Amino acid sequence: MAARGWRPAAAAIAAARPGGGGAGGGPGPGPASEPAPETAPEPAAPATAALYVHWPYCRKRCSYCNFNKYVVPAVDEAAVRACLVREARTLLHLSQVRSVTSIFFGGGTPSLASPHTVAAVLEAVAGAAHLPAAAEVTLEANPSSAGTPHLAGFRAAGVNRLSIGVQSLDDTELRLLGREHTAAEARGAVEAARGLFPGRTSIDLLFGLPGQSRGAWARGLEAALGLCDDHVSLYQLTLERGTVLAAQVWGGALPAPPQDLLADMYQTARTMLVAAGFRHYEVSNFARKGAVSTHNLSYWRAEQYIGVGPGAHGRFVPRGEGGRSREARVQTLEPDAWMREVQSRGHGTRRRVVLSPLQQLEEVLALGLRTDEGITHERWGHFSPHLSLEAVFGAPGEAKDLQQQGWLLLDGGGLRCTREGLALLDSLLPDLLCQLQRRWALPAAPAHPGRGAAPGCGSGAPRRSPTGDRAGGEPAGRTGRAGVVSGGSGE
Repeated sequence: MAARGWRPAAAAIAAARPGGGGAGGGPGPGPASEPAPETAPEPAAPATAALYVHWPYCRKRCSYCNFNKYVVPAVDEAAVRACLVREARTLLHLSQVRSVTSIFFGGGTPSLASPHTVAAVLEAVAGAAHLPAAAEVTLEANPSSAGTPHLAGFRAAGVNRLSIGVQSLDDTELRLLGREHTAAEARGAVEAARGLFPGRTSIDLLFGLPGQSRGAWARGLEAALGLCDDHVSLYQLTLERGTVLAAQVWGGALPAPPQDLLADMYQTARTMLVAAGFRHYEVSNFARKGAVSTHNLSYWRAEQYIGVGPGAHGRFVPRGEGGRSREARVQTLEPDAWMREVQSRGHGTRRRVVLSPLQQLEEVLALGLRTDEGITHERWGHFSPHLSLEAVFGAPGEAKDLQQQGWLLLDGGGLRCTREGLALLDSLLPDLLCQLQRRWALPAAPAHPGRGAAPGCGSGAPRRSPTGDRAGGEPAGRTGRAGVVSGGSGE
């Protein structure tokens, strides 16, 4: 997974904000007798961060993908490598991060890069900050570029975890998706990866393909369970404007799967994976034997992360230039333009937005509830030392209603969804965000349902959802799948 996009969480947050909100939007000042919410104290920036590195190139574009990737006749890898190294050093210096907790090479298809490029980036990171010997270093791989010698080169370069974009073990489905590999190549790549990265190989699977039945999905998942290691990521296929697959479905050439079928597919997968010993630790992610992705968890726990490469996203405090507040940052999308910016000023940050304390809490809520651990009191207190989880969600209002209906829990461990609630997360979030915003605007008074509610706040009945993700979402910016920032290895 990678820090590439936040569309589902951002959509829920923006929809709940007065006026729709935006990256820099938010509620206005609180009552005259109270300081404006924007003046609340900022949490201290930790000395650690995760690092995401984006390799933007692919050999072909899949039929469902509209992500920031490029198919070019030739790549000047030496130039791209030099820019990745320089930007990593610049942003680490800017963040004043002392230790990097994990690194994720995503794309695009980073397995098309040479192990030398990966090694150069890791060396630069280790030279600019502490990189623990046991830090998780993940590389996304396409089965067609995951031969044993190539993977062995990545292991020698410092990669210790692999995420393989299998997507399907059915050749007809793979052709529909426009994938470059065959089912046999996918099996071979997973077997090779498990030999080199035992216990640390993840596979991605897609469900909800046009014309796919629940039985076909169950049979494909059963085959994957006979092949996989100890981590599986499941993503509902979403139709993205401008893609070949979307045009085929919207034009009537292919059938769109009904929402109830998608929900049944998701529930079928959850049941099968849990029965096989997997822990459903995040909306789209399953692990057994403790093989959770620590890098992905850093996103869902709202920890700092730095995005390097074209189109990469980041969340960190730029203390190196005197910053005291966390910023949402996006790097320039187009690779050649990004390289020119890195060469001229050391980094290619195209957009940066200072996140208010409330906006940070909104992200803590939207991301934390995706996990089975939810949001602990300690984590919430780091971002909100003066307004506890109990003060926001323990008062009468939407959260209480959701607890009574069996979809939400608030106890000594924190706030989290029940198993049933996790599948409804996309429907639960808007009301919870409204309750947070209402309570934030009235720091000296208890929250009252309806009082000062933002436009659009309401208590509609949660609808059945296949994954708890909002329609059209991406895992970490990956198109064609559901998720906020989840374990993508789509290529």
